[in-house]
Amino acid sequence: MDFDVIVAGAGLTGLVAAAEIADAGKKVLLLDQEPESSIGGQAWWSFGGLFLVNSPEQRRLGIKDSKELAWQDWMGSAGFDKEDDEDYWGRKWAEAYVEFAAGEKRAWLHDMGVRFFPIVGWAERGGYLAEGHGNSVPRFHIVWGTGPGVVAPFERRIRQHMKDGSAEFRPRHRIDQLVKRNGAIVGVSGSILAPSSSSRGVESSREVIGEFNYQAQAVIVTTGGIGGNHDLIRKNWPSRLGEPPKHMLSGVPAHVDGRMITITEEAGGRVVNKDRMWHYTEGLKNWNPVWNNHGIRILPGPSSIWLDARGQRFPAPNFPGFDTLGTLEAIQKTGYCYSWFILTRKIIEHEFALSGSEQNPDLTGKSIRKVLARVLPGAPGPVQAFMDKGEDFIIADNLADLVSGMNKLTGENLLNLAVIERQIQARDRELDNSFTKDLQITALRGARNYIGDKLIRVAAPHKILDPKSGPLIAVRLNIVSRKTLGGLQTDLSGRVLNSSGEVIPGLYAGGEASGFGGGGIHGYRALEGTFLGGCLFSGRVAGRAIVADLR
Repeated sequence: MDFDVIVAGAGLTGLVAAAEIADAGKKVLLLDQEPESSIGGQAWWSFGGLFLVNSPEQRRLGIKDSKELAWQDWMGSAGFDKEDDEDYWGRKWAEAYVEFAAGEKRAWLHDMGVRFFPIVGWAERGGYLAEGHGNSVPRFHIVWGTGPGVVAPFERRIRQHMKDGSAEFRPRHRIDQLVKRNGAIVGVSGSILAPSSSSRGVESSREVIGEFNYQAQAVIVTTGGIGGNHDLIRKNWPSRLGEPPKHMLSGVPAHVDGRMITITEEAGGRVVNKDRMWHYTEGLKNWNPVWNNHGIRILPGPSSIWLDARGQRFPAPNFPGFDTLGTLEAIQKTGYCYSWFILTRKIIEHEFALSGSEQNPDLTGKSIRKVLARVLPGAPGPVQAFMDKGEDFIIADNLADLVSGMNKLTGENLLNLAVIERQIQARDRELDNSFTKDLQITALRGARNYIGDKLIRVAAPHKILDPKSGPLIAVRLNIVSRKTLGGLQTDLSGRVLNSSGEVIPGLYAGGEASGFGGGGIHGYRALEGTFLGGCLFSGRVAGRAIVADLR
């Protein structure tokens, strides 16, 4: 054998698995089709949010969380309904992951130098009953250093192993086939791609200059999902979410194409829950794109008025930040693949953040001074850049000019000033009392009972049409492709199963390629902060299981 283990994919899951395997004294080969500049994969671009349960950060803010409450939320969101088949292992992975998030996850990361921003975010608030979808409490812990801060300790471990000879990293190596012998996976073969100087995330050449064939006792597939392959997304699009969008932005680079999932399926691996996916509804076209059709997601607070393409307010609980897929379904059933926020200067100053490491230079660069500048008047710098240079923002001193600008932007003239004005005035009247029947107003007032939201995330309730809160701002929101929730079915050791539920010897999978564990750890919906965490957990579990199996 050339190596003990081959790791396919140098994203976060691959780095975690490779580090665990090399730490145990096994020789690891890490392969990736992209240039070395892209090590860390999608995780490097992320906001660095991690799902933790009953953490010190939560307790300091007065948040009472528990494993039992987290599991209640997970089950209410996942909606597992195939527990005797496609959801069997996904549910088992979910139980193990919630145990990890409530247990040693934080200490494990802390020991590697990972630190957290002190304010815990409240993502996916749900808006249903106690056993329905959503986080009952804030659990979104932002890593100090964002995505690069999550990747760094594992890259550091791998590079140390590269120095001592227990790990090798070979970028520009594209796997074309899993090599099978007597029913077991014993290696990989593929194409060596031409060297590329492409920057991280930028599409690289597919020119083939050679071939390779490597043998190993085990192969682990950690190559991500299908978020960059819009044709495959539309092919697998679930009818429950309406028709697939005719137009989507890409929240991930083009190389996130699902290619390796298909190759593993051809080698006998079972892919389950293909129609489960996670796409965002609050996307902006990046004015300074890294990859083609590059979309950036707004991380909104709960106050903006959310209208469909025809200017009708979405019903409860389709409020900003409450139910991603519920709102995606509502948008798609309108027959249009975009929607609108209408908000004020006060709201954008407090409530708009942008997802991604590059859109948060203060947190990514670990600058306390720059983070403190967020409390100063005005929109955050990256948000202001989109307001100044992006194509999706309209700013006006009055509603008539705002609606005119919105119609001009789309060229469809779908919006009626009187209809929009009536709805906003009706909403504004509800603020005359401290009680209301408008559930969005109730929700934002309730959010401000949490000190983290009151300090930096939720604007004080005010009337949208109050000139003192202006100018008015409209934002066209696009669908942004992102995560694959289904994938290769694996047991609790990360071993890939075939269509009969049997282990394929020598073959493992983790991260998004395996639905973050078991072929779908999230079920139908995610609680946020669980994607990076799923990569960490599944990479760690599979890496340690491989070491145990090789012994």
